[in-house]
Amino acid sequence: MSDTNVTGWVGWGWFAGVMIIISGAIGAIYGLIAILLPDNTYFLKPSDGELLILNATGWGWLHLFLGLFLVLVGIALLAGAAWARVVAIILAAFSVLANLMVLPLQPWWSAIVIAVDVFVIYALTVHGKELAARR
Repeated sequence: MSDTNVTGWVGWGWFAGVMIIISGAIGAIYGLIAILLPDNTYFLKPSDGELLILNATGWGWLHLFLGLFLVLVGIALLAGAAWARVVAIILAAFSVLANLMVLPLQPWWSAIVIAVDVFVIYALTVHGKELAARR
């Protein structure tokens, strides 16, 4: 029996798990799209005028595997696994850093993702133990 009381705040933990699953599914879908595109190169033009050429197939495989991993972490998180809390917090922190780097390129989307990541980190650090206790 756990010494952690389950309160109504356990919903924050559920929110974090569901958001991680959704994020992973979207990433996996983007990965599949990048893999299945007939043209394997796309161009990104940052605001300072530099042109970056990226291999879409490589990024596609990375996003596919990372997305599937996020879905598994989200499912484990909803099941109350302690390791999933730690992994989810680390991945959300990396997501914040990555979105800070692309903030000038996609300001609205990056700001939204950063805000959701901060809520996920809050939910898992403050109310994450309640997910395991509820199980």
